Amino acid sequence: MQDPFTGQPTRLRGRVLPDAAGRSALQHDHECRLETLARLGAAAAECGLRADSDRDLVLLAEDEVILLEAAGGPWPALGDAIRALRASLPLRPLDDFGFFAAAENPLEEANPRLRRIGGGVEAWAFAAPGDGSVYKFYLPREEKRIGSAFGFRRGDETRLQAEAQLGDYRALLEKLLLIHALGGMATEVVAVTPEGILVVKQVLGDPLPQGDDMSRLLPAGLIEIPSRFLRANRDHPRLFFLRGQPFLVADLHARNFVRGGDGRLHVIDLVAAPWPEADAGEIAAWLERKRADPHAPALPGSLDDEL
Repeated sequence: MQDPFTGQPTRLRGRVLPDAAGRSALQHDHECRLETLARLGAAAAECGLRADSDRDLVLLAEDEVILLEAAGGPWPALGDAIRALRASLPLRPLDDFGFFAAAENPLEEANPRLRRIGGGVEAWAFAAPGDGSVYKFYLPREEKRIGSAFGFRRGDETRLQAEAQLGDYRALLEKLLLIHALGGMATEVVAVTPEGILVVKQVLGDPLPQGDDMSRLLPAGLIEIPSRFLRANRDHPRLFFLRGQPFLVADLHARNFVRGGDGRLHVIDLVAAPWPEADAGEIAAWLERKRADPHAPALPGSLDDEL
């Protein structure tokens, strides 16, 4: 299939969920994109290029480096890294999606090809009548930040306090991978615009009634966190291991789930962050027990609901 806006191959259309092979390919795409962004950051550092944020790397233009590649040294590697990122994250204007990019607030103007269906602090969501899919436009915010991620500090009544704050492109791309790993609604990264807007495509699902209790309906693989260890300012904070790395995942309220064409619930959004490095205390020991056995008690000889 071809995406109606970019003409590029797509695995998603309307309400149709991809098969197992399609989901595996999507996961590969998410993982490769994160790897190429990390590779680009390392190559830029080797060339002495200092970025204020990873937005500068995401929007780095290949033609700015072409003349320097002939100088040899680390520059050819930087050029290769830019091209690798552009292959997995194409740079496309908002006009390709039916918006008038020259307008003062293009996403607020009438769009003949997309119909706005929702949005929040991080992104605006639009339905494509022709394609039947959902397109999300993640808008950069102050200080070149985008999306949301957790920041951690020592708590007053708990070991760690997690608070949602402005994120960056790596955290946003990592979140999309986590959504996928949790069996969430199938999601593709379509493009990034010259303004730094990340464009994401998602299979359409039916929203749940606001206020539904999700505590017993959360995706498999999420591990409850004892309140003595961590508290967060988002709903249902949980521990999740992705490729052996621990993450805090939360904001799992009803508005961030839809019911798919398979009749199952699928998460469509969340807030997350890699779990902070801990010392060799109770939390570190708990993480290792849960890594080996998700059903192990938080502390030896104790029931989790006592903590």
